[in-house]
Amino acid sequence: MKRCEWVGDDPIYQNYHDYEWGVPVHDDQKIFEAIILDTFQAGLSWIIVLKKRENFRNAFAKFDARKIAKFNEGKVQELLNDKGIIRNKLKIRAAVSNASAFLEVQKEFGTFDKYIWSFTNQQTIKNKWTSMQEIPAKSVESDLMSNDLKKRGFKFIGSTICYAFMQAIGMVNDHVLNCHFR
Repeated sequence: MKRCEWVGDDPIYQNYHDYEWGVPVHDDQKIFEAIILDTFQAGLSWIIVLKKRENFRNAFAKFDARKIAKFNEGKVQELLNDKGIIRNKLKIRAAVSNASAFLEVQKEFGTFDKYIWSFTNQQTIKNKWTSMQEIPAKSVESDLMSNDLKKRGFKFIGSTICYAFMQAIGMVNDHVLNCHFR
């Protein structure tokens, strides 16, 4: 079975590639999960985040934005001591403030899904790359998304993170042409 080159032999990566990466997501809670995880991935390998995903799920109230927005300083300190997650103070604080910003966007647009997918006109961008080397780290859409999210108070949400997020929730399908997923 042909997969994208980045997958390798790790079963966690294979499962993620085969069943999640590039699959369109329209559930607000799952979208928020992707934002949180991509925030923590910044500067690290995605496999580190995937291996800690269940720990993140438990530490971050099953990615319930309403609960995370209420995390206080005591909870932040608790998370900084949680060896099961990535213990970066700035990223933990960003997750809390991003939860509040996420809820504000939901209020304004009805759903976060409606807002976030507007950057691709509510459709998946289907690229036709022949190798992973062709895949960009960001795009015009991820630049626009990053700038708008920052204006709305989101943190750790640069264009590269936005592009990875877009790939994760299927706003962009970057599976190479010879990948079985295509």
